Amino acid sequence: MRHAFIAMRAIVLREALRFVHQRERFIAALVRPLVWLLVFAAGFRAALGLSIAPPYQTYITYETYIVPGLCGMVLLFNGMQSSLSLVYDREMGSMRLLLTAPLSRVWLLFSKLLGSTIISIFQVYAFLLVAWLFDITVPGWGYVAVLPALVLAGLMLGALGLALSSFIKQLENFAGVMNFVIFPMFFLSSALYPLWKMAESSELLHDICAANPFTHAVELIRFALYVEWNGMALLWTALATLVFMGLAVWGYDPARGMMTRKG
Repeated sequence: MRHAFIAMRAIVLREALRFVHQRERFIAALVRPLVWLLVFAAGFRAALGLSIAPPYQTYITYETYIVPGLCGMVLLFNGMQSSLSLVYDREMGSMRLLLTAPLSRVWLLFSKLLGSTIISIFQVYAFLLVAWLFDITVPGWGYVAVLPALVLAGLMLGALGLALSSFIKQLENFAGVMNFVIFPMFFLSSALYPLWKMAESSELLHDICAANPFTHAVELIRFALYVEWNGMALLWTALATLVFMGLAVWGYDPARGMMTRKG
């Protein structure tokens, strides 16, 4: 058990050091949601005519409403970015070397996932700090209550990226696959507009958004930021995390996964 935690510490530290040496990654993760928050929010609010009345019975501005969705955006993009590093590690052989360690493959993959999730949470809090400087705030306790929601949502999206990385054959294919996943997942969710607004446009679109795991992750973050409980969002986010993690473990199985077919 001691060796397992030493291995986890080493993997998490490696992910942190990699992030420290990629300052552009942090800047991109911070600028992207800020652009949506400070530039596009006004346009969306005017175009959609939204007067937000969230389930927790608190009337808020549209900028404050999309903050949880933009937190989810940070987690989503960082999860996909982490999967890029996994594809690179696999092509260079370091991922295969890691999985030959005398430890459970589930534990090793979870350690990689934990490292990327910690980095994602750091980026989310940096975004919330900048939003606070622009006077876009949530209740004080919300910054604390949202931490477990960020951990679970980060694990779910990181596990999705981990699963996808096991099926991407070459680094050159990464951009196309990620765009095919990121943008539909983000726009077909409640990150930018509530589900009831979707239903006014199309019931089919509403149903697709309701089935999107990212929607439940965003709702979990949204309720937590306002110190509210959403058991359904918690349940579906946890189930999606288990499914994506199971796919990742299967994908990196030397006997059945992508690594054997590539070798």
